[in-house]
Amino acid sequence: MRQLQVLWNGVAAGILTEKVPGKGYRFDYAPSYLNGNQPQLSVTMPKRDAPYESDSLFPFFANMLPEGALRRVVCRQHHVDENDLFGILCAMSGVDSIGAVNIKEVKDAEA
Repeated sequence: MRQLQVLWNGVAAGILTEKVPGKGYRFDYAPSYLNGNQPQLSVTMPKRDAPYESDSLFPFFANMLPEGALRRVVCRQHHVDENDLFGILCAMSGVDSIGAVNIKEVKDAEA
């Protein structure tokens, strides 16, 4: 199981989890983020206590991925399959991205 911490302007917003490799995703807002004044991450993911679950990567996170030639370069440099969307997100973790949302890999996620 792979996990990414999602940050909004450096504040922990929640955890994105890949439950099953290649499919099966879950996003949980952090309780402290829910109780704070920070905005929801996306119109399609308003703040709530219940987790969001999907068989495919949520569009909000899929839209953070590079496309075309840049995706191929990232995949080649990090030895990630181009179809492994979560793997590409993991490869990009810790890198400053455009906008308020950044991701950071959770290294001690349970297997």
